[in-house]
Amino acid sequence: MTDIEFLKYPIGKFKLPSPPTEDTLKEAIESIHSLPNLLEQAVISLDDSKLDTPYRPGGWTVRQVVHHLADSHMNAYIRFKLALTEENPTIKPYDESAWAALPDSQLSILPSLEIVKCTHFKWSFLMENMSKQDFNRTYFHPENNNSPKLSEVTHMYSWHGTHHLAHIQHLALRNNWLTQ
Repeated sequence: MTDIEFLKYPIGKFKLPSPPTEDTLKEAIESIHSLPNLLEQAVISLDDSKLDTPYRPGGWTVRQVVHHLADSHMNAYIRFKLALTEENPTIKPYDESAWAALPDSQLSILPSLEIVKCTHFKWSFLMENMSKQDFNRTYFHPENNNSPKLSEVTHMYSWHGTHHLAHIQHLALRNNWLTQ
């Protein structure tokens, strides 16, 4: 039996590096930049039955995870642009579980892989061209009642992409999909 906590958090829960440094920020940006290729490698050969397998009991399917990454990271990119062009703007939270249940989460994963690829291309380019002051800019998250710095958000989304990629990779390992 596999530990449910490991199935939920295969790379552990998010922890901001203490202290965050320019090096950890560069690593986080590189992680965001490289996610599309790693994600595509992890899912491109999976058939529909594998894509419709939950990564854990009660969890999303691989297909839903891929669509979630597209939805979540599009929102993150928009939040960055808002924070860079407005003073501590209030962002719009959304119900990610409700989004994962919408009909478009049953589509082929190919459109979402393209969304992730294009979003991450623009997002990583934007971050690579941001100043130290830009990374200190914030947005207000009304659900969390906080205003995280974009440097913190960068680390969090680096973790987020790696976290969901690990869900898929560990599922493939547990089910011996890599040898089939």
